[in-house]
Amino acid sequence: MLYVANGFRVSKDYEKAKLAFEKASKGQEMLASPWDAAKHMESAAALAKELRNWTEVIDFYRRASELYMQCDRPQPASDSLAKAARALEDALPDDAVQLYTDACVILEDDGKEQMAFDLYRAAASIYVKLEKFTDAATFLLRLGLAADKCNARNSQCKAYLSAIIVYLYAHDLKQAEKCYNDCSQ
Repeated sequence: MLYVANGFRVSKDYEKAKLAFEKASKGQEMLASPWDAAKHMESAAALAKELRNWTEVIDFYRRASELYMQCDRPQPASDSLAKAARALEDALPDDAVQLYTDACVILEDDGKEQMAFDLYRAAASIYVKLEKFTDAATFLLRLGLAADKCNARNSQCKAYLSAIIVYLYAHDLKQAEKCYNDCSQ
């Protein structure tokens, strides 16, 4: 099935290639090989992205993430969700933020907050684009807490300063001052 999928992909028949990768993934699942199943599911997701089928992008990358977790591999599971989020940033920004959040949670649960720094920033960036400044600041504060757990002082200070700047940009001087005072302690 893999050769068929790659053949369809090379011939630019993305719909058939996507279906072939889905079937290859299911076959690997039946063979009790979740790692290979996840890889094929990610390939199907990438083709769904090419076809601009955003629902399938979400579903396929989420399924790939679940399969990676079955292998006890949280880093690739988080990466899979982050790929989906990046694919959806422009088309479905709210879904992208949720995917970034879920990717962060996987890494937090594994005690690898330092691997999530870019994901926190990406989610905050989407919130800023959507003019949801309070949500952006909250995510930046979350980044600051994660940096604190990792003893990453520079990242922690930048995150807190960014949150203060977001509050100031939103003309929320009271929250900016509160954030500054909280962070100063």
